[in-house]
Amino acid sequence: MTRVLAVLAALLLALPARAGVEIKEVTSPGGITAWLVEEHSIPFVALELRFRGGGSLDAPGKRGATNLMVGLLEEGAGDLDARGFARASEELAASFRYNVHDDAVTVSAKFLTENRDQAVALLRESLVNPRFDEDAINRVRAQVLSSIRSDERDPQAIAGRRFDALVYGDHPYGSPLDGTLESVGALTRDDIVAAHQGALARDRLYVSVVGDITAEDLGALLDTLVGDLPETGAPMPAEVTPRFEGGMTIVDFDTPQSVVMFGQPGIAFEDPDYFAAYLLNVILGGGGFESRLMQEVREKRGLTYGVYSYLVDKDQADIWMGSVASANDRVAQAIEVIRAEWARARDQGVTAEELDLAKTYLTGAYPLRFDGNGPIANIMVGMQMSGMPIDYIETRNDRVNAVTLDDVNRVARALLDPGKLSFVVVGRPQGLSN
Repeated sequence: MTRVLAVLAALLLALPARAGVEIKEVTSPGGITAWLVEEHSIPFVALELRFRGGGSLDAPGKRGATNLMVGLLEEGAGDLDARGFARASEELAASFRYNVHDDAVTVSAKFLTENRDQAVALLRESLVNPRFDEDAINRVRAQVLSSIRSDERDPQAIAGRRFDALVYGDHPYGSPLDGTLESVGALTRDDIVAAHQGALARDRLYVSVVGDITAEDLGALLDTLVGDLPETGAPMPAEVTPRFEGGMTIVDFDTPQSVVMFGQPGIAFEDPDYFAAYLLNVILGGGGFESRLMQEVREKRGLTYGVYSYLVDKDQADIWMGSVASANDRVAQAIEVIRAEWARARDQGVTAEELDLAKTYLTGAYPLRFDGNGPIANIMVGMQMSGMPIDYIETRNDRVNAVTLDDVNRVARALLDPGKLSFVVVGRPQGLSN
């Protein structure tokens, strides 16, 4: 218990909130690259691994295989069964988290300097030599199936799944990465092994480390940790052109409040106008209570508790989407206001005052994200996957401040498309039809 408390103390006392982060690029003797921030004031290390591809790598007919595989990584490895693995990580006061998204498998690890070698060895076993025991497969499969059944009764999940199916079609993005009752129920151990070999490979690996470790020691650690993973994995999925036809799709569901997802084509992070679009989104629906949608839909009309918009930058598609929930007898009005605000931003643009407030919001909040080793490591690995330069943390606010009012309004005219703004409504809305 003492060691667990020590880890918690390390998490709380790690790097202070600041945006001045000195990142070094480290290459191991085996050729594995990582980004490192050395912080020797606390004997603690945070490690982030990302494997590009994620749930989108599922083979045809095997939807949910990557998700199930990732759920099994901590359910026994090497000579340790599930209980033995959990006991070993607890004794080391090490924390391992495994997750899967549309475009990435993520692995987060935190451990004390005194236990570094043992913690890395244990983590390595889970990545390189997972057991995939049948009893563990059956247990985790049952958990996944329970979650899928729960989602079938959740209007928010129903809206998201129907939205994805309409927008992405038969692309992997168009179906839930946790699979269906049928696909998950049919998965075999061989399918899980194949998913492991396809997803956890060195050709799609990104690494960031923050804490009490030198560049030399990190190089050796990387080769030990991931040097034995396959060199190449499964092919990446093809790009997809999202389909937005500007219509309304209603899914009947017995609930007093309709849940709405809406969207239109978006913009890639690599686009020179991305920061202008990002600021535009803050003003339109991404800036909390100060955003136009929140003011018009919630504050002035009381149609919802919250309405939001956000840019979604996936590896194979970019969309601009949002969400709102409103009573069945008021949701039609909420959608009408959203459409009107979308058109107003395109046709009339935004004001200099709105842009200044959005810049203050983004630049002021940014340093608060750097409040510990773990968050910094997470930001750094995301930077790598997005193709950001190593000095992005230092230059990000300059990029935001360099956007002009003309830039934002030009992007609003070019990008906002009320005619393509498409809605999925789950509930029993009054005054709406397909």
